[in-house]
Amino acid sequence: MSRSSFETNKVIAAVLVTLLLGHLAGLLSDALIHPVMPEKHAYAPVDVAAVSTSGGGGESASAEAAIEPIAPLLSLASVERGQAIAKKCTACHSLVKDGPNMVGPRMWGVVGGHQRHIADYAYSKAFQGLTGEWSYEELNKFLVKPAKYAPGTKMSFAGIKSAQERADLILYLRTLGDSPPPLP
Repeated sequence: MSRSSFETNKVIAAVLVTLLLGHLAGLLSDALIHPVMPEKHAYAPVDVAAVSTSGGGGESASAEAAIEPIAPLLSLASVERGQAIAKKCTACHSLVKDGPNMVGPRMWGVVGGHQRHIADYAYSKAFQGLTGEWSYEELNKFLVKPAKYAPGTKMSFAGIKSAQERADLILYLRTLGDSPPPLP
């Protein structure tokens, strides 16, 4: 037997011993540990049929209808907290009176203003059909999930889930205007 074949045999033997030890360790661990399976799932399985008929997005129609009214939360809202939240908006929106339009329109005068409140901004087709005003409640609905409020909008912001954070932001946005509407 040559020296190189002896080395090859040692390598093959080492691999076989390693595989044998791994298999024996698996058998030993199965014998020592007996997992107890819970009687019910920690997370309820998702009813795929219900999700697909609810309009997609994994949200049911009742969850969409359950947007908390913003008026009671505005009395607890904080302009300072809203200003901090608005920093997210500055990536795409200007917050100053004569600020430029950016990826999105400037936000000066948005509260109480028309939903297409900036005349020199090229709104997406999703906004072309909007004819109302940005009331407190409309802003609340929009900020939950902009893509759901105006399907096809070019605004990629995911939304704000917390009703109190939306109230804080709306109260701050109210300060960005010459004649904001009265609080509800």
